Amino acid sequence: MGCCGSSEGKRDWKPLEERSCTDIPWLIIFTLFCIGMACICGYTIATGAASRLISGYDSYGNTCGHNNTKMEGVELSGRNMIENKYVFFLNPCNIDFINRKIKSIALCVSKCPATELKTYSDLKQFALNNGSALCTYDVTPTRYPSHSDRLNKCPKLPVPASKTVPLFHRCIPVDIGCFVEFAQALVTFVSDNSVLRRVIAGVMASKDIIIGLCVLALALSLIMMVVIRYISKVLVWILTVLVVIGTIAGTGVLWWLYVDHRNALNNQTTSVFGKEVAADNVKALLVYAIGATIFTVILLLVMFFLRKRVALTIALFHVAGKVFIHVPLLALQPFWTFLCLMLFWAYWIAVLLFLGISGTPVKNNSTNLVDYQMQGPLQYLVWYHVVGLIWISEFILAFQQMTIAGAVVTYYFTRNKSQMPATPILSAMARTFRYHLGTLAKGSFIITLVKIPRLILTYIHSQLKGKENACARCMLKACVCCLWCLEKCLAYLNQNAYTATAINSTSFCTSARDAFIILVENALRVAAINTVGDFVLFLGKVLVVACTAFAGVLALNYQREYTVWVLPLFIVCLFAFLVAHCFLSVFENVVDVLFLCFAVDSKYNDGSPGREYYMDKALMEFVENSKKMGRYTADDGSGREMKSMAGRGTLA
Repeated sequence: MGCCGSSEGKRDWKPLEERSCTDIPWLIIFTLFCIGMACICGYTIATGAASRLISGYDSYGNTCGHNNTKMEGVELSGRNMIENKYVFFLNPCNIDFINRKIKSIALCVSKCPATELKTYSDLKQFALNNGSALCTYDVTPTRYPSHSDRLNKCPKLPVPASKTVPLFHRCIPVDIGCFVEFAQALVTFVSDNSVLRRVIAGVMASKDIIIGLCVLALALSLIMMVVIRYISKVLVWILTVLVVIGTIAGTGVLWWLYVDHRNALNNQTTSVFGKEVAADNVKALLVYAIGATIFTVILLLVMFFLRKRVALTIALFHVAGKVFIHVPLLALQPFWTFLCLMLFWAYWIAVLLFLGISGTPVKNNSTNLVDYQMQGPLQYLVWYHVVGLIWISEFILAFQQMTIAGAVVTYYFTRNKSQMPATPILSAMARTFRYHLGTLAKGSFIITLVKIPRLILTYIHSQLKGKENACARCMLKACVCCLWCLEKCLAYLNQNAYTATAINSTSFCTSARDAFIILVENALRVAAINTVGDFVLFLGKVLVVACTAFAGVLALNYQREYTVWVLPLFIVCLFAFLVAHCFLSVFENVVDVLFLCFAVDSKYNDGSPGREYYMDKALMEFVENSKKMGRYTADDGSGREMKSMAGRGTLA
């Protein structure tokens, strides 16, 4: 099972027709782990936590809408709450900012107040008319106005009206001003509440523009995919010119707008209402202009030094464009992966909430209220659940990488493209399901082993902020940085190991070793691809963000007096980058897989009879040009021809 214990000797690189199951022990381990995750969910359901979360529960251990069992030592427990289906908080604004929860006493009521109740007489009348007691169960409605302890056992006056439809059987006040204060407490970086209000007002005023710009970013990303598909050969130079023009033009426009807004503010041409907003915009534009200038200078310098190392990148981009023509479903991979991650994360969050209110009911002797606490070994279920979040998320991402690798490998090593499967992406998914889930489980577990300590150290650093000395702070940051670098290196090696598995149908460790040897033998090419290729794709992302931001600046410029630009423009640019990253990351994976296939092909074949290349004409031209310039030498390889994958059609 371990990499060091791999018994497979050195083998030839061959795109095998007959597949075999890989890393079966790890598939068994992963299956058992997933069963454990399901058992945690079953435990929360069996202990009533799921019912308590969905139906709601009061502060005495009673689940609303159920007939409850009496708890020893809790006088107000064990009540029949079948008619009382909603949770009402005596003081919903009594919020624990440290633990981020409501500290108020909760009761099960039959109806939420639809209108504001200003006096205790109103509470009494509401209870008598609707049969819904809003004070604790030991106080009868007729005693509401005269009870000596009504300040603690009855809701704080005035009682706000609740929303028409309760949220998860909770009475939610129509006026949520106290929850806004709670949200402000979480935003610790904002010290000026007036600035926060103006920024939020700016977002609300420009919400239509934000939605329109997000749609524009999605459209630009799709156009970028079309450009990559059809004109990939000249894409590098087109992107280079467009990014140079876009960054210089964008920087110039920002400086022009800064001068224009500053002059307008100095000349006092704006209204009194808009002066504070105008001052904020001048500061924001100055920061944006300076940042854009620095970014443009660095970008131009990097492009100048990398201008000659683009030949292989252009060839790989050209072939990648052909791959998308033959396998168009590759462009949809981010959608399916995102959907799977969202479904899993929704399930994970739901079970986490269940765990938060599962366990044994424990009475707080100081308040006589009931809390649910997990005691003994069960309290470690949360940590198991957290590990499951990371491992299964990495597994889903690894499945996408293996699927892309399988489809691209099928395309590359099929000489006659007409003999390819009708849907290569579905064939690759079927092969992965049937043979290589164990390999994905092992590769994703290795990433999990590195990610968990990095996240723990990051959490410790955030908790000790301002308490530890400079030396400890430096050591923590260094450890986090080293683990992050190790994680990125392992992720890159994992991706190439999945490609090797797609070619050879070997176990994870054997594939990782073989891929590592190939990458070391082609270290200079790897460096060129990872610099020029990734940089070109980064330019594509920058182009999408720059165009979206440019359109946003022009659109927001018509709302000078009412909109603070900082947050709306940031939201739009962040969304544009994420969308562009999702689309172009697939193209990046295709290029990386093509490079490994090209390296294997050029090592084991030399173009002679019996050892013909599988590579595309664009890559063949690169090899011929490199030979003429004396920069390319074919490896002797194994001296045997690699078998084509197209002989038996779909490999499922």
